[in-house]
Amino acid sequence: MNRRRLPLSLRRAAVPWERQRPTWREARPAVIAGALKRAQARPSGNWYVVGASRALRGDGKLAMSVAGHEVVIWRGPDGRPIGGPGICPHLGAPLRDSPVHCGKLVCHWHGLVLNGDPYAGWSPLPVYDDGVLVWTRLDAVGGEEPWDAPLVPRRPEPARAMAAVYTGWGVCEPEDVVANRLDPWHGAWFHPYSFVDLTVVDAPGEQLGADDGPDALTVDVSFKAAGRLVVPVRAVFTAPGPRTVVMNITRGEGAGSVVESHATPLGPDETGRPRTAVTEAVVAASVRPGFAAVRRFAPLLRPLMRAAAGRLWRDDLAYAERRWHLRSTGRFPG
Repeated sequence: MNRRRLPLSLRRAAVPWERQRPTWREARPAVIAGALKRAQARPSGNWYVVGASRALRGDGKLAMSVAGHEVVIWRGPDGRPIGGPGICPHLGAPLRDSPVHCGKLVCHWHGLVLNGDPYAGWSPLPVYDDGVLVWTRLDAVGGEEPWDAPLVPRRPEPARAMAAVYTGWGVCEPEDVVANRLDPWHGAWFHPYSFVDLTVVDAPGEQLGADDGPDALTVDVSFKAAGRLVVPVRAVFTAPGPRTVVMNITRGEGAGSVVESHATPLGPDETGRPRTAVTEAVVAASVRPGFAAVRRFAPLLRPLMRAAAGRLWRDDLAYAERRWHLRSTGRFPG
């Protein structure tokens, strides 16, 4: 890339939304279903994303229900993450509402103090902080051979990157979230406020096996900046595990940047419908010298990055929810 060039390009032959080339023929259901099936066959070591590492600053904590199992995570006095069941072993108080004081979780019902060691029937869970996201391992939920650590996607070096994490949830299952991400063909049609000129240049075949090598979708797309100004990139989507899809920017502005979408089952709602949390980590990087100055404004930029991710996920969770609704009523096409 020529560093002297501006990252923006001008669309000289902009095509209105309704006149862009249809993509429904290329978005073959069998291709998407095959990629989803192969993703679901890959192991995860029973690790689930719970939230952002930044949520554990100071006396902060993370609380989530993973497949109906309440989990709470905080940092001990030495800064290491501690996690375990989110139910107080005394009388069942919700530990998500209890404060952290000097690295210890203090139950707000009767003052029982947990320091991360097994106590009164409460036992810690394996927890992993990768610097951007926090994971916990639930062997009773995953049922796989447990791993010592989760499979963390390769990211840019932290010293030259800026990360933001968005979290949302929808009435669907993790497979519906993964299926959405394995359908890049919908981008310019469903998200015209963000994407234009999208072309899928490479997609896996329908008959690949789980161990047949890379299972990637390669896309050329332009991110809308303002008016006819766009940022063209090449992005590659892969699914390294059953609940994770990773988008790597491999060409264009921000090459090396990563967007990770992680789906975590929460358990049923009060009507029995499944709920899934989406935790998306956007790790932006750039070789431009000015990016170091941009990183100084990270506290101001992270909310904007989360807002952009949230706007996309407002639509994509509607996609995932619709897919689950049709599946659950036996009306999903095919």
